[in-house]
Amino acid sequence: MSLTQPQKTAAKAVGVVILMGSLSWASVPFYDWFCRVTGFGGETATAEGASDVVLDRTVLVRFDASKERGMPWEFKPVQHEMEIRLGETGLAFYEAYNPTDRPVAGTASYNVAPFSAGGFFTKIDCFCFEEQVLQPGERVTMPVTFYVDPEIIEDREAKYVNAITLSYTFHETELPEEVASLDPPQTVVQN
Repeated sequence: MSLTQPQKTAAKAVGVVILMGSLSWASVPFYDWFCRVTGFGGETATAEGASDVVLDRTVLVRFDASKERGMPWEFKPVQHEMEIRLGETGLAFYEAYNPTDRPVAGTASYNVAPFSAGGFFTKIDCFCFEEQVLQPGERVTMPVTFYVDPEIIEDREAKYVNAITLSYTFHETELPEEVASLDPPQTVVQN
């Protein structure tokens, strides 16, 4: 059976739509992988422990906090900046507060600016690695342990970086099942 010209054209058009849909679906995980490998887009590196090398050169690290629209928490860095030596382990804290009368779950996304420093900003431990759930009225201090990889001085762009900004944005997420299934606290009304 031979296809007519309009059928061939329609088949090609469907093929192009399927190809473009497949490429757009694959672009998000591919871009995420690319950013993690290269540090492009301010994606940070991770490590199990501290750096083996500490240099005398210092860098100023600034801390920034924001929330997605509609996220009811209050969220801020405890300190706004610190100066550390390349390879030195830094410890910074962020504070989150849930002023609502319900539990709220959140996940933090992050980036580093300038982008050229992203692959050299190395997190050892971070609250952004897991979902956070705050109960009504709960206030928590969340640590970030990090260092700036001394290899930054070998990079043709990043070696000129004197200040790095670590930014977090909290997004509200669905409550985990075990928290969502709990009965809300009962209010006792006295006459």
